[in-house]
Amino acid sequence: MNIPKNLKYTKSDEWIRAEGTQGSMGLSDYAQGQLSDIVYVEVLAKKGDALAQGKPIASVESVKAASEVYLPAGGTVTEINAALATAPELLNKDPYGEGWMVKFTLANPAELDSLMDSKTYEAYCAGRQH
Repeated sequence: MNIPKNLKYTKSDEWIRAEGTQGSMGLSDYAQGQLSDIVYVEVLAKKGDALAQGKPIASVESVKAASEVYLPAGGTVTEINAALATAPELLNKDPYGEGWMVKFTLANPAELDSLMDSKTYEAYCAGRQH
């Protein structure tokens, strides 16, 4: 399982890469592994939307299940990964790279303090495996 150390994670398996007040986010490697083959991604937010931490930002469907994706920190959407509409498998192939979902300006960078670091997230995932 790939859990990059420079990211923060949520209990609902989203990651965020924050650089100053700019953030990008997506689904973790653990999440894409649990979902299996992702066949559909719909980003619910639009560029310019201001959303609170924990609000649904996207919907993902796989051969196994459908799942909501939540914003790990509040902010204003600046960019949406349009490639996911035609290539949802990017979430499986490269969840931390080409599989990013949304970029946004953080409303309150202090919200990042409520998220898990890589070590905590790794332990959290290990505790859920059967």
